[in-house]
Amino acid sequence: MTVLYEDNHLLIVNKACGEIVQPDKTGDPSLEETVKEWIKTTHDKPGNVFLGVTHRLDRPVTGIVVFAKTSKALARLNELFKKGEVQKTYLALVKQAPRATEGLLENYLCRNEQQNRSFVCAADKPGAKLAKLTYKVLGRSDTYHLLEVNLMTGRHHQIRCQLAAMGCPIKGDLKYGFSRSNPDGGISLHAWRIRFVHPVSGVEIDVKAPIPSKDAVWRFFVPLLNE
Repeated sequence: MTVLYEDNHLLIVNKACGEIVQPDKTGDPSLEETVKEWIKTTHDKPGNVFLGVTHRLDRPVTGIVVFAKTSKALARLNELFKKGEVQKTYLALVKQAPRATEGLLENYLCRNEQQNRSFVCAADKPGAKLAKLTYKVLGRSDTYHLLEVNLMTGRHHQIRCQLAAMGCPIKGDLKYGFSRSNPDGGISLHAWRIRFVHPVSGVEIDVKAPIPSKDAVWRFFVPLLNE
């Protein structure tokens, strides 16, 4: 666990590939449990530690996760997310170049619980939800393209599903049509940046998470992101 930002009300960390944010049926250790233990040890807190989960990342995704350390911060952060006042920017590696170098994607998505997948569907299909994001090609190597993705809605597997639907599945994402897996079992989708007004102090928070440095493809694009 890498701490990116901390104060009395918030803790922002950089999630590693393969970590689950909250406990699930697998019984594997969760990031939530790890963070609670870190707070307890680092700040010498007795008893139970309060920690609010404000949003989640899929297990194979890396990057920013924001936790609330107080109930006041949790309630206000939940309201910011609900109103769309939290700006979340992702980076994705794709092999197929988008037809346009930037654009807006609008699709209706339906979720299949049994398959744990989302699909593009008709607007009038039961359970359909509007999904919107913008993307921009930031750079390219001989094989891959780096996309910046800004979420406008928060749907299940939204980025993975919408990029695959336009013919650009994310590197390593077998579930959405990429040809082979990544060595670490993850996918090349990284929650890179988050911006919002602090729910208690009112100060603007703008945090970035370093990209996975062990991956040679990600490393290729580091100079571009540091410009």
